[in-house]
Amino acid sequence: METTSTAKFNVGQVIHHKLFDYRGIIVDIDPQFQQSEQWYQMLAKTNPPKDKPWYHVLVDDTDYITYVAEQNLEEDEEKTPINHPDLYRFFEEVSEGIYRRKDKKN
Repeated sequence: METTSTAKFNVGQVIHHKLFDYRGIIVDIDPQFQQSEQWYQMLAKTNPPKDKPWYHVLVDDTDYITYVAEQNLEEDEEKTPINHPDLYRFFEEVSEGIYRRKDKKN
């Protein structure tokens, strides 16, 4: 899939948000911004590029799922498990800081 070849991070990877200092896990990747212009104007305060990857992230120790521009993320160095109520809806287990995506069943 093209998204993962151009994205810096991968689904299942634990990341750290550089501006808001939270950890999370990537559950999906958009090759470019996919929300509305209104959403962008209201929530993307740093005006990140729309033509670069954006990530759907489960935020650690919350029940939030957020949408984050690649420029605001970095690899997580903590390597401790993520705590989120939807975690096991998407993933099975962790191995060296990477969660394995659940097999989708019909």
